[in-house]
Amino acid sequence: RNRQRLVLARDRMGVRPLYYTIRDGVLVFASEVKSLLEYPGVQAELDPIALEQCFSFWFPLAPRTPYRGILELPPGHQLVAENGNISVSAYWKLAFPHASEARADRRSEDEIAEELESLLDDATRIRLRADVPVGAYLSGGFDSSATTALAQRQTGRLRTFSVGFESAEFDETRYQREVVTALGTEHSMLTCSRADIGRSFPEVIRHTERPVLRTAPAPLYILAGLVREHGFKVVVTGEGADEVFGGYDIFKEAKVRRFWARRPRSKWRPLLLRRLYPYLAGMQSQSMDYLQAFFRNDLEKVDDPLYSHLPRFNLTRRATRFFSDDLRRSLGGYDALQELRERLPAAFRGWHPLSQAQYLETAYLLPGYILSSQGDRVAMAHGVEGRFPFLDHRVVEFAARIPPRLKLKGLREKHILRHALGRLLPAVISERPKQPYRAPDSESFFGAGAQDFVQDLLSASALERSGYFSPQAVGKLAAKCRAGGPIGVGDNMAFIGVLSTQLLDSMFVRRGAGVFQRDSAPEVV
Repeated sequence: RNRQRLVLARDRMGVRPLYYTIRDGVLVFASEVKSLLEYPGVQAELDPIALEQCFSFWFPLAPRTPYRGILELPPGHQLVAENGNISVSAYWKLAFPHASEARADRRSEDEIAEELESLLDDATRIRLRADVPVGAYLSGGFDSSATTALAQRQTGRLRTFSVGFESAEFDETRYQREVVTALGTEHSMLTCSRADIGRSFPEVIRHTERPVLRTAPAPLYILAGLVREHGFKVVVTGEGADEVFGGYDIFKEAKVRRFWARRPRSKWRPLLLRRLYPYLAGMQSQSMDYLQAFFRNDLEKVDDPLYSHLPRFNLTRRATRFFSDDLRRSLGGYDALQELRERLPAAFRGWHPLSQAQYLETAYLLPGYILSSQGDRVAMAHGVEGRFPFLDHRVVEFAARIPPRLKLKGLREKHILRHALGRLLPAVISERPKQPYRAPDSESFFGAGAQDFVQDLLSASALERSGYFSPQAVGKLAAKCRAGGPIGVGDNMAFIGVLSTQLLDSMFVRRGAGVFQRDSAPEVV
């Protein structure tokens, strides 16, 4: 008070949100945009550039938020307000060793695995400290199962919670039961239907406060409700392990594409594509010609710092074709991918390709979507706090120094993590390939799960009134989804993106005409 100095800081990995704005010389901050909107003069207006970013990356690039004039403090940053001046600076940054240094690291697997287990043991111990009982999310995958095993080893008894699905394509109940039986936890689960997802979706968007391109946050919102009903307010989860230890298929995909790019005429190297995305039946049933055409896109751009993610970004950006002419004009040729390239650290190009891909996931998608829309926002909607042992900064910093060859060994993801913790779990879990958490998308809003709000928000009049999307293009998309035939990943993302944006407009913006102005990126001192 004597110095008239205020310090705000956000955790290193972006687990918790922190928003702020300035109105009439007053700094207003909160953990939810809804709270800022209670302050006189603060209004919600969707930012066109943020929409372009959300429909390219799944999230806006912090400090930008979906709302013009409302900023987000980036992970690992602090804001200092003193004597009427505001400055924002980083106090922590994720970094990897130079590729040559990573290649020269000759520590043994056993040595690294032993230290890693000790770190994770302590990270879990710290996150079990609470004045209330602590439970655990259990998906049936390796990461949540390993976290559960570490927590059970320390507590002796643990309550676990999981969600299953009616559709076998998404359901992992079999694996959840394997872990419960092996570890002896007291378990509660629910089965989430498509109708459940459709019904809960508006409330989910009210809490995410940003567009989403998948319905995946909805079952987690419902699961958090189950946790709270059983009297639990804290859960540990396995979030972050894929980013930190190289678990995603996109890492394997990038490795195969780089391998292929060295000999683009090879006929056998593209066969490795069959080993990618085994959980996607549609992908596995495609012809080799289709797979080569899909993954060959931008194959030669190995010098692009975004190389690992170009196929994903190109697929996601197809959703922007549903933008209205007014929204396109307001963007004035803005290129979201180029802005992301310009934000990368100076040392980025010297890192190993796997480290580069990990950075893009950990520094951007993890806080921008996974920890927010699928994490803190839907859990705290029920007053449930998620805790993440794999995101302990000591674990993250230690993992960044592990040689890439021990994270992705051949095409075996998270090799060193499995080496460290695999013995704690049944072999069917410890050797199980990665299957990302997914949920039914557009099908959740039609048929047995038909929702009146969908028809209202996607009507031509509602789309014209908000002004973000082309009524004609969206009308065709909605008709295609309503028909119930096969829907591609791109169309599913576009549908959910349009619907969630329309929900945000109806909940927060509440304005009658879509008039856009080009807005420059938020300025950070």
